[in-house]
Amino acid sequence: MSGRTLLSFAAEDTRFNFRVAGAAIRDGHVLVDREDDDDYCMLPGGRVEMGETTELALAREMAEELAMPVGLGPLLFTYESLYGRAGERYHELGFVYGIELPDDVRPGGAQPFLVREDEGHLLQFSWLPLEGPALIAAQLKPSWLPGRLRTHSGRTEHVVFIEGQGIVSQP
Repeated sequence: MSGRTLLSFAAEDTRFNFRVAGAAIRDGHVLVDREDDDDYCMLPGGRVEMGETTELALAREMAEELAMPVGLGPLLFTYESLYGRAGERYHELGFVYGIELPDDVRPGGAQPFLVREDEGHLLQFSWLPLEGPALIAAQLKPSWLPGRLRTHSGRTEHVVFIEGQGIVSQP
């Protein structure tokens, strides 16, 4: 990672992250990934680097993680999340875009359907149904995301989430 500056740093007792993610939704399912040492899952994506736009960061992350052509779609969410995990406090700004995968990459079959190595971690990609308990059982993060994916209006939404208070603003 020489020469790369991730927009993720510690300040006082909190870690700041600037994250970008892609939501691939197909046949009532959403693509999620889980790192080998996590007990939760997230949308594919990662940290924005200094000097990158969110679109460029997402294209880079998808190439690194999925190693397949990915079409970038509309911006679905911007968010501010204040939360704790594993004894640490986080302040995260994020952008979530819709993404399009090749037509033959569809839900069904054995899950995870793709396992890849990235920066010393095994990433496991699975399709989970949007409806029902699967997203909650898999602990999709951020914790507000399962509900918002199910009810997304089709317009870009801005979500402010404070752990313990829930969604405090969504203009």
